[in-house]
Amino acid sequence: MSEQASAERTNSHPLAGKIMSGADIVVQVLADEGVDTIFGYSGGAILPTYDAVFRYNKLHGGDGGRSPMPLIVPANEQGAGFMASGYARASGKVGVVMVTSGPGATNTVTPVRDCMADSVPVVVICGQVPRSAVGTDAFQEAPVSAIMGAVAKHVFLVTDPERLEATIRSAFELARTGRPGPVVIDIPKDVQNWEGAFMGSGALPLTGYRRRLQAVTENRLTDESCERFFEMLAESERPLIYAGGGVINANAAKSMRRLASEYGIPVTTTLMALGASDTRHPLALHMLGMHGIASANYAVEDCDFLMAVGARFDDRVAGDPARFAPNAKRIAHFDVDSAEIGKVKRVDWHHVGLLDRDLTELLAYGRRIGFSKDFQAWHEEIAHLKQEHCLNYDRDSELIQPYAVIEEINKHAKGEAIISTGVGQHQMWAAQYFDYREPRLWLTSGSMGTMGFGLPAAIGAQFAQPDRVVIDIDGDGSMRMNLGELETATTYKLPIKVVVLNNYGDGMVRQWQKLYYDSRLAASDKSLHSKDFVRAAEADGFEYAKKLDSKQDIEAVVAEFMNFPGPAFLEVIIDPEAGVYPMVGPGMSYDKMITGEFIKSRSKPEGEQPGPSEMF
Repeated sequence: MSEQASAERTNSHPLAGKIMSGADIVVQVLADEGVDTIFGYSGGAILPTYDAVFRYNKLHGGDGGRSPMPLIVPANEQGAGFMASGYARASGKVGVVMVTSGPGATNTVTPVRDCMADSVPVVVICGQVPRSAVGTDAFQEAPVSAIMGAVAKHVFLVTDPERLEATIRSAFELARTGRPGPVVIDIPKDVQNWEGAFMGSGALPLTGYRRRLQAVTENRLTDESCERFFEMLAESERPLIYAGGGVINANAAKSMRRLASEYGIPVTTTLMALGASDTRHPLALHMLGMHGIASANYAVEDCDFLMAVGARFDDRVAGDPARFAPNAKRIAHFDVDSAEIGKVKRVDWHHVGLLDRDLTELLAYGRRIGFSKDFQAWHEEIAHLKQEHCLNYDRDSELIQPYAVIEEINKHAKGEAIISTGVGQHQMWAAQYFDYREPRLWLTSGSMGTMGFGLPAAIGAQFAQPDRVVIDIDGDGSMRMNLGELETATTYKLPIKVVVLNNYGDGMVRQWQKLYYDSRLAASDKSLHSKDFVRAAEADGFEYAKKLDSKQDIEAVVAEFMNFPGPAFLEVIIDPEAGVYPMVGPGMSYDKMITGEFIKSRSKPEGEQPGPSEMF
């Protein structure tokens, strides 16, 4: 951009040239970026910016005193990070966290790494001690750049106040573009108090990044590449789409669905891509992988052409890469990140570009050449797999089975509610037994597997989608991690539905210990029976808080719980022996899948099993 054009753009902002504090500049840029919710906890080093948020809301408040940029205060900064993550995952927009220096910043390390691992766009604004005190071990000082640099997409330490505005704008650009991720901005207190002219536009050079981004943007499918793709599809009798979280991040679910529908290609999704394909569709195979649906894993075993779309062949899906999709004569890979191509699995065809655009153009090419092929025999096999190897459990047990509870909640949710989870067995049950008809209805910590994620993420999602039903499916162990956020839900009068599936211990760990450690339940069978979750919820303001401990009451209590108009809490005492099946051991191929006692297997796993060091 020329200097003249840049000046014209600058002058177009109504506040261009106005003298502001650094804190006011931060807040104005947030407003320019469309931020409508901030999650954070205050402290000395961030006070100037917190005050600027207060003043902005007072000046721009709407009818009824509604703040245009409310600042949501959690129980701690980790909760704020997960709330911003839930907001971003549910909305597709950039989530914003604002915390103080030292422990405020370090408490957000886990959410930042979680967002990086799952490609979630958030911007974390940290207060820092004044520039003159940096490196002196001042009160509440922490080396944020060094700490966050290892876990974030990018970290900025603002030492030049003249570059503050451009840095904030660039942080949002970095967070939302390419492969999304968390960006951290460390702002010394004296920079927040500095006064200077607001420019109204401008960004940091970021030359290398923008060049790489431009290369991806300009890398369009050629006719030759499309021709080769359809040649492989024509040679195939059993094609299968393997969709990953990149489909949702790229807002490419509709284009992928259109391609799949046009040619009758079945779709299986990763844990992070649930909702990319409507799980109720006849050709939807739901989730594949370590705890994937048996029919989905068998379809992967049988397919002869695998199309990976926004997926990275991670270890929870391709535990044994050499034996993953063993009958696939061809593998195609679409992604936005060139580093993922061939990283785990060699592929025969690939394209690095913008998923939504590229899938749309691929379909247009197929229509232009009149491509058509009958995959009816494959469709019949898919229907057979889904019927023969469907999910099942002990329906005659007198104890409450968690699967039955989720099935009952699912009747009310109808595949349209936002489901958030902690991490553990309940996470996998929620993934398996809920329907997901649209993208951004499934919020979970996938790659990091962070316990305590579910409740704060649900809170963030409710702010992002206030008209949606939001349900947190949690476990007793995961709930303990961020129990304080129950009060946050009621403080802001959020109609969140919180379910705790209580098996009095860390069920997933116990399951592994029983399978591979001769039932030595080291630190997992906590026998923590003294925690009264219902009374805790009541103490935090839940007017509906109930314990479900009788199988006969499931239908009535779930209906009552789901129909309650405000925040509702339900503790369910489940069978402590309930397991997660199917299960593919780490490093194992799908033919070694354990289906348990109630899901039909088409082969009996024999031979090798994972070693005890292969935990999870």
